[in-house]
This record gives sequence, structure tokens and C-alpha cells, in this order.
Amino acid sequence: MIILGIDPGYAIVGWGVIEKAKNGSCRIIDYGTIQTPKNEAFPVRLAMIYEGMQKLIKKFKPDAVAMEELFFNNNITTGIPVAEARGVILISIIHSPSRLYEYTPLQIKQAMTGNGRAEKHQVQYMTRMMLNLKSIPKPDDAADALAVALTCAQTNNTLANNQTI
Repeated sequence: MIILGIDPGYAIVGWGVIEKAKNGSCRIIDYGTIQTPKNEAFPVRLAMIYEGMQKLIKKFKPDAVAMEELFFNNNITTGIPVAEARGVILISIIHSPSRLYEYTPLQIKQAMTGNGRAEKHQVQYMTRMMLNLKSIPKPDDAADALAVALTCAQTNNTLANNQTI
């Protein structure tokens, strides 16, 4: 089963693709980012994100797409463009045959470390360990996306039981 994890953003969208085997183990397939230039008009940046998502879905044909939900702390100003980018990502997923799963940052931290208040470096360390990598994937956005994909692989009952989605 192929799972595409997404860490949404408008400057950088992190993505990571893993394969979950029938025995429950996961292996990394690929990871990276969709980047948009800050000097480009915002609607054009959204179109670039949509096109990038379409390419990922076409290339990897994921059975499931897992995306981090937004968490607003104090700065809603940056949250609005991220929410708009997330909407574009959602549209690209919904128009694909992939099944969508969404996770809060707390759920991801809990699934990855057993602690919903874990630090970013702890989640990255567990991502590296779970995927048997020599180093933490870079950039951070891609590492975060892999953690989202692993969360989906571990916590979703449909995927955990290897049932068809």
C-alpha cells in the first residue's frame, strides 16, 4: 500500500511517499518539496501547488494521502494563506482515486513518539528510526510529511488491517 504524506504550506509543501507492507513494516519510496517563489503572485503560487500535487499523485498513484491539519497558535496572518494552499491540496486529492486522511499535529506527535507534546526533533528522530534511514530527511518539511505518512500507516484501522480502501 502506497501512502503519500503532505505537510501543507504555500512557500513550501513537504511530501513523502512510503510503502506499507502486509507485515506492517514501512519503507521509504521518495520525498521532497513543492516550492513556490515568494516574488510570484499568490494565485500563481496556488496553481503551482496544484500542479505539483497532480504530478505527485500521477507519479506515485497513492492508495492513501495523509495531510496535517492546520494549527493556529498566535499568528493567524500566515495561517490564512496556508489554509488557502491547503484547500488547493485538498481539491487535488479529492479529484484523485486516493483516500484522504487528516491528522492534527498532536495526533502525529502521539503516533510517532507516544507523547502528544513531543518536540520536533523527537518526531524527526523517530521518523528516521522507523524508516531505517542514516540521517533525518531534509528539508524539515519533507521529514514532517514522512511523519504524517507514518502516522497514517500506524493509526488508521483500514490500513492497519491491510484492508482495501
